[in-house]
Amino acid sequence: MTIHSIVIQKLLSTNAQVGRRVAAHHFKGYTYGFRNKMAIIDSDKTLICMRSAFNFIASLARHNARFMFINTNPLFDDIFQLMTKKVGSYSTSTSSLWRTGGFLTNSYSPKKFRSRNKKLVFGPTQPPDCIVIVDTDRKSTVINEAFKLQIPVVALVDSAMPLDVYSRIAYPVPANDSVQFVYLFCNLITKTLLHEKSAAAAAAANLIIDSREEAPRKGKSKSDLDNVDIIVVSNDSLAPLPEDTEETRKLLDKFVVLKFNGAQGRNMDPDGPKSAINISDGQTFLDMIINQIEMLNSKYGCRVPLLLFDKNDIRDSSLKVLEKYSKSSVEVHTLKPGESGELKLSGEHSSKEEMHPFDDVEVFRSLMTGGTIDSLLSQGKEYILVLKSDNVATIVDPNILNHLMINDIEYCMEVTPNQSFNLILPTMKFKLGEIARNQDKNNDVLKLKNNFKLIDTTNMWVSLRAMKRFLDADELKQEKPSIFKFFDNVIGVSVPQSGFFPLDATSDLLLLQSDLYTCREGVLTRNPARTNHLNPVIDLGPEFEKVGDFQSRFKSIPSIIELDSLRVRGDVWFGTNITLKGRVTISAKPGLKLEIPDGVTIENKEINDPADI
Repeated sequence: MTIHSIVIQKLLSTNAQVGRRVAAHHFKGYTYGFRNKMAIIDSDKTLICMRSAFNFIASLARHNARFMFINTNPLFDDIFQLMTKKVGSYSTSTSSLWRTGGFLTNSYSPKKFRSRNKKLVFGPTQPPDCIVIVDTDRKSTVINEAFKLQIPVVALVDSAMPLDVYSRIAYPVPANDSVQFVYLFCNLITKTLLHEKSAAAAAAANLIIDSREEAPRKGKSKSDLDNVDIIVVSNDSLAPLPEDTEETRKLLDKFVVLKFNGAQGRNMDPDGPKSAINISDGQTFLDMIINQIEMLNSKYGCRVPLLLFDKNDIRDSSLKVLEKYSKSSVEVHTLKPGESGELKLSGEHSSKEEMHPFDDVEVFRSLMTGGTIDSLLSQGKEYILVLKSDNVATIVDPNILNHLMINDIEYCMEVTPNQSFNLILPTMKFKLGEIARNQDKNNDVLKLKNNFKLIDTTNMWVSLRAMKRFLDADELKQEKPSIFKFFDNVIGVSVPQSGFFPLDATSDLLLLQSDLYTCREGVLTRNPARTNHLNPVIDLGPEFEKVGDFQSRFKSIPSIIELDSLRVRGDVWFGTNITLKGRVTISAKPGLKLEIPDGVTIENKEINDPADI
């Protein structure tokens, strides 16, 4: 017996499939037919809708959303009490909250009643982010209020549900509200919230560990390290390259670019590393970096090589991307952790299967283990640009290299202003604690602390000789030594916010592949036709989370030059030549497929049905 059969049998045992004598026209998509004059609800459709509802609840729980559970049926009191106790939302003094539905539109105003009590307050002090209702037919007023406040509703619906109520439920679950099914429904909600709560606790613990700076030397505490001063120079204030082309060529011949190719984007589940995903105009991130180096080599007659540090499980994907550059002027070398001897050209393999970590110290150790630093120094290389993240807006800027060599700087980190802090003078001094580290978790870090003025893009420039001295130092035997205590001259260079675009989700991919961006000579360029300096806010549902699903659901990426925000939920499919403007919400009812036809323009609309287009 398959798992699907077992689940269906469980649903049937709760009488979830039994509807009423009447089946509204809009509900017939969920019905299997009639038996003994009673509508029979399709259990497969119920299962699909439940899965969509719980995915939505889980996605909200990951962001610490507020849930309001509404019940006015005394038969379900024990079930609700058990659920709220387990999820940590139950309190004997506020248990009435879970039974009073509504009072949403004026939730900030206390409700006064004439009684011995001076004042009784019902309803939440803050509007919830989601409302869950099991006795829906009794709570139509709550649904109407939630609709006015644009609060999504997850609710059980039966075959006699009126259209005006049904159309305002974001995630309807067609089922008979029997005690057995309500128990099953609330039990699944409990498990979903507890699972996300435990996952969030684990992530927070990892975040606290990851956001700590490496253990400082001589027993200094983390707070001491946060107080370390770092000079940040504006990119606009850097001296230009020498006018003599020959001097510039000699300058560029002294550095090398290293791309750590290990981010696989597990949430997006791409076929290979994120750096091999089509970003814009048919180019991958690897294409863009190689094109930038190729332009430098062609313009100045230099020979800047590219090193790719691959994990074993993504090496083949990188080699496929590099095949097109077999005749390129850029020398591309692929490295693996633990390799020894000289640099190996693309296509050569090693039998060792080791993983490499991604903090700065281990980056340096990996390069030393393979003998790479000695090889580069023997070739006259002096600086290395390390690209650790998949910041697709990265620009290989030779002006930074020129500044480092003129001022004999050993370590430089590229930073960008936080959106709440845009002022960067030609030269400013910051505390290290004011710079958000760990870019891939930056959003979570900023939620914990709001005192960050700068964001570390994780791109760094390092003197190879200083790196070798660092690796030869006895202090390297420490478990996590601090690089800021080893290098004599450490600075930051502030790059514009336009030079920082980490690829973290398919919503980012929609922006990049749209007409909002183009890729010219390996540099990501924003369309000047966009008058708003901010990008549209894109919120795609779990159906679009994987790269394969994202690509299959868009025949072509819509035009979004005049788009402010886009929110998509459910089984939605996009045709070709679609234009989106203003604020657009597209939500397909669970179990139903919504296709956006070719050539349409949607402006400031909420689409729930083809008739809304």
